[in-house]
Amino acid sequence: MFHILVVDDDKHTRKLLRAVLENAHYTVTTATNGEEALEALDKEHIDLVVLDIMMPKMDGYEFTRFVRETDNALPILMVTAKHLPADEKKGFLVGTDDYITKPIDEEKLLLRIKALLRRAQIVSEQKITIGDVVLDYNAFTVTKNGETQELPQKEFMLLYKLLSYPGQIFTRIQLMDEIWGTDSETGWETVTVHVGRLRKRFEGWNEFEIVAVRGLGYKAVKKV
Repeated sequence: MFHILVVDDDKHTRKLLRAVLENAHYTVTTATNGEEALEALDKEHIDLVVLDIMMPKMDGYEFTRFVRETDNALPILMVTAKHLPADEKKGFLVGTDDYITKPIDEEKLLLRIKALLRRAQIVSEQKITIGDVVLDYNAFTVTKNGETQELPQKEFMLLYKLLSYPGQIFTRIQLMDEIWGTDSETGWETVTVHVGRLRKRFEGWNEFEIVAVRGLGYKAVKKV
């Protein structure tokens, strides 16, 4: 069971978040400010932090900045009443993973938490499992029912990126910049070529497919 740390100086918000998260079968620890939250991290294994910004002693920005200096992998979701784009930008600059505003949409909160935990697991294990298919980032391999294919590096990284965020659309330029690098002299057309190779390689597989979104780019769709 995942363990979530809720950090907010408002007792009503803490009570609400605890109820919502425990109802979703998460284990919950609470803290009233960043200093208490750091003490909780020292005592217990925490999988994700739900964090307010405006708090006494140590606010959400300070807490996030401190955590990022020591643990880059801990997912942090800021939940705040601050609605200005500058506040959101500052949150991302100090290292938060996601940001939602109050009043809290409970369904959206749970969806964001689920997505962050899934991504964190992918990063820590460096593997993606879809039904009988396993992608191993360390070996650049795709395994299904005991049979393993070792992919060229760029093909594997492209597939791994898309399957890390199923349903999310990436433009060709986004994929080009991340996988080939912003300094690459290769044109974005190479993304189309590599997608074509991946489609041919995994043609007939029922676990996933790469879908072209006209005028935008590509997304991966999981079928199991």
